[in-house]
Amino acid sequence: TILLILGFLSTLAVIALIAVAVTQNQPLPKNIKYGIVLDAGSSHTNLYVYEWPAEKENDTGVVKQVEVCKVEGPGISGYSHATEKAGPSLEQCLQQAKEVIPSAQHKETPVYLGATAGMRLLRLQNESAADKVLSSVGNTLRSAPFNFQGARIITGQEEGAYGWITINYLLGNFKQVSGWKKLLHSLKSLSETSGALDLGGASTQITFVSKDLTSESPENQLYFRLYGKDYQVYTHSFLCYGKDQALQQKLARDLQASTSTPNSSLPDPCFHKGYERTINISDFFKNPCTSDKKKQLPFSQLYIKGEGDYQKCRENIQKLFDKSNCPYSSCSFNGIYLPPLQGDFGAFSAFYFVMNFLNLTSEPNPLALNKVTSTIESFCARPWQEVKTAYHHIKEKYLSEYCFSGAYILSLLENGYEFTENNWQMIHFLGKIGSSDAGWTLGYMLNLTNMIPAEEPARPPLSHGSYVGLMVLCSLVLVSMLLFAWLLFHKPKCLQKGIV
Repeated sequence: TILLILGFLSTLAVIALIAVAVTQNQPLPKNIKYGIVLDAGSSHTNLYVYEWPAEKENDTGVVKQVEVCKVEGPGISGYSHATEKAGPSLEQCLQQAKEVIPSAQHKETPVYLGATAGMRLLRLQNESAADKVLSSVGNTLRSAPFNFQGARIITGQEEGAYGWITINYLLGNFKQVSGWKKLLHSLKSLSETSGALDLGGASTQITFVSKDLTSESPENQLYFRLYGKDYQVYTHSFLCYGKDQALQQKLARDLQASTSTPNSSLPDPCFHKGYERTINISDFFKNPCTSDKKKQLPFSQLYIKGEGDYQKCRENIQKLFDKSNCPYSSCSFNGIYLPPLQGDFGAFSAFYFVMNFLNLTSEPNPLALNKVTSTIESFCARPWQEVKTAYHHIKEKYLSEYCFSGAYILSLLENGYEFTENNWQMIHFLGKIGSSDAGWTLGYMLNLTNMIPAEEPARPPLSHGSYVGLMVLCSLVLVSMLLFAWLLFHKPKCLQKGIV
């Protein structure tokens, strides 16, 4: 009888030990949230899907990119003459998002659309058309199974600031790191942040934390609280200074500066020798970026003929940056306040795409400025037919503008922001950091998660102390049973006879 009782109790103790261990250590259910941000740029729209754990870190969600979908066709501002088509253009990418996000979470997944400089320009040019485009995309997003949170035109300041958040989040500058990750930060203070340089088709942004930031221009200052810290950043967005609109400005200025126009041909040093392009004059001056340079011409079309002269191209581009007047202690161009440049800068979007095409981003360390300049100069000097043959897989419109875009990037950084040979290597051209694209949308998502309430995290059934205590108790019971059984079977014979 005693043996049966001991065996039964021992078996119970073993089962209890196993049950507690299995229950306590089984994987916790993942509590993942999702969010969708559409970046409606001037030339195209991208849809990004982000995910983050419901438990937040210092009130900011830990967000990562899990999907990106490029929308077919132009940016939504390109539908100004057929506004009803803007919304339906997004449907294919929304379908892709449905497949990535579990269907049970569709209704709770927020979806936001942020339109940038292309729509800012359209609003200046035709406010009614801009409203109809936003209405069209809003209707399409409402009809999707997600939680529609709005489609709006974000300001240039927001675009710059959210890009800055993205860069610093992905570089790990917002959180203290330990262990091997410290090696990644050995060259800079853990509290130091990186500046952000963003270049789109219609605007460009510069954003960074400056120790010398004054109250001279409060409209260029923003405040953020992320991961328990406060940040005061300088940011400015230059509308019409994205690479596409800068080219339009340059052509308009060149046309305006030509003293006589005996024919409709205009030589341009920023295009390859042998390249030709036709421009409709009526469309050209409708653009808000060029309308102030409107000129009466005796012809309806302009024929651009490439010369492939980098030095002349740079001279033409530099005229876009007015440095003659600065009402502040220091300026970038066009009388805009700019504090002294500080720290490293991540340059992304078109900065990266252009420099990557020119093979100027593959080195482990940033190339010297003179090497970058000579590379772009050599590329511009190549005849158009040779370039077209070498890069036959690239669309002709994009390929033809790389010479201008490369020269423009150098002019913007050198003449506009006054980067020099000494601090050029502070600039790092970034396409992706880890699995996430460098751009404003991740920063937007990070900031928006501040408004999503933190939820109680999934926890083990027992606290750590209770779990250890229960395991010790079960172990003691089991050991006691085994010891008692051992003593019972190994008693001295004299004791056993005495018991009998």
